Amino acid sequence: MARHLLLRLEAPLMAFGGETIDNFGVIRDFPALSMITGLLANALGWRREDTARHDRLQERLVMGARIERQGIRLQDNQNARLGAKDVGWTTWGVPEERAGGAGTYESPHRRFRDYHASQSLLVAMRLEPSDEPPTLDGLAAALDHPARPLFIGRKPCLPSCRVFAGWQDGASILETLQSATLPVPHPTSMRAQWPDGEGTLPGDRLIELCDERNWTSGVHGGWRPIREGRLRFERQPG
Repeated sequence: MARHLLLRLEAPLMAFGGETIDNFGVIRDFPALSMITGLLANALGWRREDTARHDRLQERLVMGARIERQGIRLQDNQNARLGAKDVGWTTWGVPEERAGGAGTYESPHRRFRDYHASQSLLVAMRLEPSDEPPTLDGLAAALDHPARPLFIGRKPCLPSCRVFAGWQDGASILETLQSATLPVPHPTSMRAQWPDGEGTLPGDRLIELCDERNWTSGVHGGWRPIREGRLRFERQPG
């Protein structure tokens, strides 16, 4: 049995970002490995320039999630009128300006961003090796006393409850997701995602997922095998 740290991801709005196409910020159903890495790094107070630490934490992270309450999807339409001297903030530290001639300033800068509304997920995770810093205990302490405010996917997405949700022993990620305490009331089934090699379910599907970030270049690359399936639970009496 291995000890797993549990995270509660719950907020009025959350965003599990996928591939951004032009000005459309799409979302996935489950949090990416890179997103959970960033959440933990933010709690620890790491800076974006600490790329080696981010990469190593991501390499050690073994995680899966179950959807305990299915929310709805919302799309935010963001419009900003930018003048010739206006610049935008970027994560790579270089201001971004509008390209093109004078006519480009007549139309607004438009973006569309998707969100999960009123959704709740439970994440189960462990670190391999377990004794290398940061440890699970160190991460649990950082989540309860974060160096900076935490957000779930995008900065407006502030958690509505305690992110650290306790501990659960399990021989695998799937077993941990199956045995973790259920919400009250709970549905009779929950969609779940976990790494290949961490258990199987009847009818689950094996897919290749690109959700690892190269923290030095800032881009995602590489594929890892994961499984998606449905956890089944007994119906509650009453």
